[in-house]
Formats: sequence, C-alpha cells, structure tokens
Amino acid sequence: MTVGRAIPTARSRWTRRPVGGCTAEGGRSRRGSVGGAALRADRRPGWIGSAVVSTAPDGRIDEAFLALPLRAIADAALERARALGAEHADVRVERITGQVLRLRDGTVATARDSETVGLAVRVVVEGTWGFASHVELTPEAAERTAERAVQVGVALRPLNGERVELAAEPAHADAVWVGAHQIDPLTVATAEKVALLGEWSARLLAGDGVEHTDVLFMAERETKFYADSAGTSTTQQRVRTRPAVTAIAVDRAGGSFESMRTVAPPTARGWEYLTGTGWDWDGELAQLPEWLAEKAKAPSVAPGPTDLVIDPTNLWLTIHESIGHATEYDRAIGYEAAYAGSSFATPDQLGSLRYGSPALHVTGDRTVEHGLATIGYDDDGVATSSWDLIRDGTLVGYQTDRVFARRLGLSRSAGCAFADSPHHVPIQRMANVSLQPDPTTDRTVEELISGVDRGIYMVGDRSWS
Repeated sequence: MTVGRAIPTARSRWTRRPVGGCTAEGGRSRRGSVGGAALRADRRPGWIGSAVVSTAPDGRIDEAFLALPLRAIADAALERARALGAEHADVRVERITGQVLRLRDGTVATARDSETVGLAVRVVVEGTWGFASHVELTPEAAERTAERAVQVGVALRPLNGERVELAAEPAHADAVWVGAHQIDPLTVATAEKVALLGEWSARLLAGDGVEHTDVLFMAERETKFYADSAGTSTTQQRVRTRPAVTAIAVDRAGGSFESMRTVAPPTARGWEYLTGTGWDWDGELAQLPEWLAEKAKAPSVAPGPTDLVIDPTNLWLTIHESIGHATEYDRAIGYEAAYAGSSFATPDQLGSLRYGSPALHVTGDRTVEHGLATIGYDDDGVATSSWDLIRDGTLVGYQTDRVFARRLGLSRSAGCAFADSPHHVPIQRMANVSLQPDPTTDRTVEELISGVDRGIYMVGDRSWS
C-alpha cells in the first residue's frame, strides 16, 4: 500500500475524459433517472434546478471504511477548531483505492494497485482559510490537524485581501449516497480482468492489418466521510472505470505507423461496463481494424473553410474547452488562468453573451447517473443539482462553489467543490457539462451529413485540445 497521492497520472485523466458527449469529470447528455428529495425552492437561485440526490439501491459503503472512528474523528476536529475561534470548520476522511492494468500485445506491461488515505481539516478563521491534513485516522490526530489548520489561517490573515464568506446551505445530517453501479471493479480478481483484456487484444491481433495492441484499464473507488460545524455529515462512495483499446498498424515500406483508439468513454460504472452494460464492446472491437485501415490510407485534410459534423465522441472536447472551462466562475473573474487559460464568458455578460443558436441548451449537472462528476454532496457539504449554463443560446449560469456563489450574489452554490485527495484543499471543479437535445427536431446523423456539400465528419479524439 502506498500512502500519499494515488496514481497521479490516472487521476489527472479522470478530469480530462468524457462520458458520452459531455465533459470534465464527464457525464452523458442523457439525463439519468435519480431519486431523492428536492431542496425547497426558496433555498436555491432561479438558475439552479432542484437539488436531487441519487442513490444506488444495490450500493454498499466499504465496510472497512465504516469501521473507522469517523464520528469521533470529526467531533475531535470540529470541537478543537471551534475552541480556537474558527468561524467555520469541516472535516473529510477519505480512502481512494485505484488500479491500473496495461497489456501490450496481450502481455501484461503494468499492474499497479494504489491507495490514498487521510483526514483533512479546513477552517475559516478571522475570515481566512486554513487547511491541514494527516495520514493518521484517529481523534487525537484530528485534533492536532485542526490546530495546525487554525495556525495556517491565522498566519495567512495578513495576506488575505478579501474575507471568506460562504453561501448558505441547509444542514444535511447523516446523509448517505452511493453511485449507481452493479459490480465494484476492485472486487474482481486481477486474473479475471487480465483474461478479458487479453482476449480483447488477441481478437484485434487476429484481424487484418493490426500488428500491435495496447489495452488499458483504470478503476477507482472513492469513499468519503464529510462533517462540518453547521451540522452536515455525509458518507459517500463512487466507482469509476476507464477502459481504452488501441490498435496499431505499421507501414514498413514508408517507415511509419498509424493507430486507432476505441471511443468508449470512461464512466461511473463498475466492472459490468466491460461485460456489456452501457457499451457494445464486441461491436466496437470488430469495427476498430476497419477504422484503422481507413485512417491509414486517408488523405490529409485540404486547407480552407469547411463544415464540420461532430460526433459526441469528439464534441465532448469542444464542450469541455469552450463551455466547461469558460463557465467556471473562478476562471471567469480572473481568479484562475493556469492550466486551461482565462475565460471570455465574464460576469458582465451574464444573460447577454450569445454562445450559439437558440437551439443551444447546455447544463451543468452533478446528479446525472453514471457521470464522472456525479456525487450526492460536494466537498463544501452542498447537495448537488442540475442547472442551466446556456439557455436559448445565451449564457445564463456559472459553475460555483460556496465562496464564488456568494461573490456572484447567489443564495446557494451549484455544488462544484472537489478535492481529488484528502491531502488537497477543495477547489471549484467542473461538473458534468452536457449539450441537451433540441426538443423541436430529431434529425439523424445521416440527415445532418446530407445537408453538407463539403465537410468533415469527426469521430473520436486524438488530443486534449
């Protein structure tokens, strides 16, 4: 077991890959069927939809995690933070378990298991954030961690130019949420996984024109307990999987090679995703050699203006970059410009910026079933929801956490706070950002293509930008 940040390369890819035509941590554009209670309408801004909590009736929280002294840890940290003058305090206890398998030409090249554990204490003291974390999961360690968090806040107070103020959120006591899935992928024997991935590789290598294969499988289970000084306490668990298969052709005469990767998206499903639930793997693997051959002999795209018809397996990237990052409120006000750049969708244009045609309807959603960003409650203790970012082609909303919702003048956060480790501070992160179907038309791909005289049909992605 490794204690620390689990498989950083794997975790970074969760944030960069989609589900369906969507982005960010990702989600299908099709709205999932979810159950739960909605918050009162007077506790949410008009552009945020009903806060719906999704649960999996067959889901179970990891028993080893539940056996930890979660309540005692939270009580110790919160009581110590209050005693030291914290205006707000919250505690997270997390266990993140992951696995990466990679087969090259059917032979195992990588088999790595990882686990990150820890507790985190975050406080607001004298209007300033303080944060500290620890790997020891005991009430005594939690108390010491709360002391360090307060010390950090006090030390940073002279550097803080704006007091931390949080948007209101009702207390959610003893809430439990489990992401919808059938089989936890980390309970499946590694030998069984390798056997299936090896069979996929052998199937491709037996096809015409495929000389090499690269088969990747990534899985993660995230189990988290949260409690804060306002009375919220939540216990949550979700699993996520990412299978990817690449077929490679070699042109020895020309001294070059070409590759083609499956377009199946990563998803918040379990092992059942690889065995037929949610994706036709047999169909895609059968088609991959044909696509590879077509790509290898395809001419380069001629320069000049042209029309694009974009498949959801590529459109997610356009949505992610042009809408997803641009509508992150911290980026829109210039608080962040690293990693994905700044934003043109500034607050002075809220309600007026024309993003596209009146048919364009884009939502932020942390409740849609099987979305990579889907969760019941965010790391600010906010019950998640679905809301409009673009409606009738116009910018109407942003992605926010409790701090930025307050700065925007909203009564409630959109629930976008997330920390990818117990040893990291939660920051505002992207929801499942999805283009919704136009209710006034139902055209097929063939009909879309028939309306183009000269253009390109784009399927799949080759890079992240």
